[in-house]
Amino acid sequence: MLTMIGAINEFERQNLLERQREGIEIAKREGKFKGGQVKRINEEDFEKAYNLYIQRKINKVKFAEMLQISRPTLDKLLKDKALNN
Repeated sequence: MLTMIGAINEFERQNLLERQREGIEIAKREGKFKGGQVKRINEEDFEKAYNLYIQRKINKVKFAEMLQISRPTLDKLLKDKALNN
């Protein structure tokens, strides 16, 4: 019984994703869908703020405010920086 419910849920999820992809394609053709916008951050400003953050002079909230980005975006940048070092 649970296997059948799981199979139905998986089928519905696939249908949902397919309809979503079709909708995005249509919106792109009409010029309404642009996708996520990449936030451009000045490397010099990031390094200054990062050094203050590492020295514990500012917290993540102030760090994000200095760069005018959201906390999740900052978390992603910090994760990328950790992977690159």
